[in-house]
Amino acid sequence: MSVLVVTGSAGLIGAEAVRFFAACGFDIVGIDNDMRRVFFGDEAGTAWSRQRLESEVRSYRHVDGDIRDEALIDRLFARHGRAITAVVHVAAQPSHDWAARDPQTDFTVNANGTLNLLEATRRNCPDAAFIFASTNKVYGDTPNRLPLVELETRWEVAPDHPYAEHGIDEGMSVDHSLHSLFGASKLAADVMVQEYGRYFGMRTGVFRGGCLTGPGHSGAMLHGFLAYLAKCAVTGEPYTVLGYKGKQVRDNIHSYDLVNAFWHFVQAPRSGAVYNIGGGRHANCSMLEAIATCERLTGRPMNRSYSEQNRTGDHIWWISDVRRFQADYPEWCYRYDIEAILGEIVDMVSSRFVAAEGQ
Repeated sequence: MSVLVVTGSAGLIGAEAVRFFAACGFDIVGIDNDMRRVFFGDEAGTAWSRQRLESEVRSYRHVDGDIRDEALIDRLFARHGRAITAVVHVAAQPSHDWAARDPQTDFTVNANGTLNLLEATRRNCPDAAFIFASTNKVYGDTPNRLPLVELETRWEVAPDHPYAEHGIDEGMSVDHSLHSLFGASKLAADVMVQEYGRYFGMRTGVFRGGCLTGPGHSGAMLHGFLAYLAKCAVTGEPYTVLGYKGKQVRDNIHSYDLVNAFWHFVQAPRSGAVYNIGGGRHANCSMLEAIATCERLTGRPMNRSYSEQNRTGDHIWWISDVRRFQADYPEWCYRYDIEAILGEIVDMVSSRFVAAEGQ
């Protein structure tokens, strides 16, 4: 039986990967120590997700371990050896703001942890596909230098710009920009994954995501845009819009659509491949547009305020050009648009929080 190793297995993308690949016949080894709870507090913890995986997925085995523990990671990979046919590495410290509070933890989780996994793969299962969930923050704030036009509910790139039709491609420079410390640690890991593909010939793929989302997201103030927004919309908790008049634009990709992309890569892996991946022109919204959708879905106005202070290094406008991935894997396609994504999240938040309060 083929073994899939998933890091961050109880998180949004990790749990989606566990279910998807288990349904495809893989034995799953998941590594997760609920660092999300450490980063963002009890409500952002993933223990609930781990419990669901262990009860629902028969082929899942959980390892309560830290990817920074080199010895543990190497023992785990040595135990399974070449039976490991794929690694989905989605564990991370994912927040701009949190990284600035503790740069050493941020870097060791994002960069050193990735290096440990690459080395364990190279030593024990060098033919395995290695998927790394990177981020569009590797481009720093370069997107903010694009010629933007202010519309009623959003910013948009000027219609005559090359990015106007399809979004931002992988040719954008990662240099000479403000990355945030989080962006820097992810860029270090991103380049290392590429290098293991090119230098050692390993089958590595870098997926530079925009906003990754879905009903399995434990949204928090510092991370998880749509999930946290939906939580506030459902529960009535206050929500603060940070800068850019609330017109900042994000493309959003459902966890299922992203993991489906991972599946296609595993079937025909490449070496050192880099892909911008997100909702693209298919699924994107501004903050104001997302708020309006949440208010319509819940049937009530949100308890929201506005602050002029945007997050350091935050993007004003980001839409991923996913054509490079689509060219390499033409059978991949989207299942979810913004309406479907937010509808699922609102339903999940309602069942988790509102139902719990009524007990």
